[in-house]
Amino acid sequence: MKDTAEVVIIGGGCMGASAAYHLTRLGVTDVAILEREPMLGMGSTGRNAGGVRHQFSSQANVRLSIESIRCFEHFAEEIGYPIDFHQDGYLFLLSTERDLEAFRRNVEMQRRLGVEVEIFSPAEAQLLAPGLEVDGVLGATYCSRDGIADPNGVTMGFAKAAQAAGARIYRETEVTGIEVQTGRVVAVQTTKGTISTRTVVNAAGPHARAIGKMAGLDVPVLPYRRHIFITEPVPAAMSPKVDWGSQSRPAAPASRIMVIDFETSFYFHREGPGILFGMSDPDEPPSFDTTVNWEFLEKVNSIAVRRLPVLAEAGIAHAWAGLYEMTPDAMPIIGLARQVEGYFLITGFSGHGFQHSPAAGRILAELVATGQAQHCDITAFSFDRFEGVSTESEANVV
Repeated sequence: MKDTAEVVIIGGGCMGASAAYHLTRLGVTDVAILEREPMLGMGSTGRNAGGVRHQFSSQANVRLSIESIRCFEHFAEEIGYPIDFHQDGYLFLLSTERDLEAFRRNVEMQRRLGVEVEIFSPAEAQLLAPGLEVDGVLGATYCSRDGIADPNGVTMGFAKAAQAAGARIYRETEVTGIEVQTGRVVAVQTTKGTISTRTVVNAAGPHARAIGKMAGLDVPVLPYRRHIFITEPVPAAMSPKVDWGSQSRPAAPASRIMVIDFETSFYFHREGPGILFGMSDPDEPPSFDTTVNWEFLEKVNSIAVRRLPVLAEAGIAHAWAGLYEMTPDAMPIIGLARQVEGYFLITGFSGHGFQHSPAAGRILAELVATGQAQHCDITAFSFDRFEGVSTESEANVV
């Protein structure tokens, strides 16, 4: 391991890889990515559902989505590596007048920014997602350019392109300390030695708070467990019922449309022959626990079978848990920590990091290389916002 680097990035997930790639594009090639695991993307990046959407309540997040989804659509030609990306849309189901009105306002804002989003009736929602039950649903929103992408493919694409341009990646290398002298970063200590540097990027996801403390910073990011379950094969249909001889049985959409029951946060999409689904738990305390709580599955199932009856008959083939990196306003932190010169953050994406990694990495790289982000207002992402009143917050957290 070289003992110097112009920029040291702590964390080898999608954010760290994207930041490294975009730095090399700006001519900053003396970059070192430090990842404590044997492979990149083994943390939150590798444990998410792969959802990519425009449908956020914050304008700043919608702008991140517009840029990032455009990158996913052209990833092979722009980054140089193919990825698995299916744009079958996101369908939000809305069951209260309050949510329906809020989403109508969101749609107006999204359309002003050039995003094509539709408002549908419950019956129209059923046509988009065969097998879906819409009892109690008042309306729905849908964007056809939303979809499902491959987190590992995106992370490795960015990382390989960065490496090809000169960046270095050190796996199984844990950061143990950050040296700060007279108010600025001077070195990063690791289990494999010390790297002298004047610039550190905290891309440590749910571990960002601990990495912040190493430099005397209080980074308001807390880890929350989120479960994902995948069923054994279930029948696919282009209509709400599939005929099994003399009787009709429940089925599920054949496409990979992502359906979200917003009131409960239950979501699902097809994953191969099965269905991937999950739901947040409002009673879950912050922790680094990523074991599967099988008792929680019972709570999820009580909602799941009401919205997608075929799940009542489906066994579970796989299950895992990952971590959301939550901030108080559910908005990310991108930029410089003024308290420590040379210390940058790209973290706190509150469950939406993977899908925003292209745009966020570009913004962070520009801030490191030039001191300012081009063509965007990053006030809503500033680390300093926690000293006052946040300018925006994100309500569409699943």
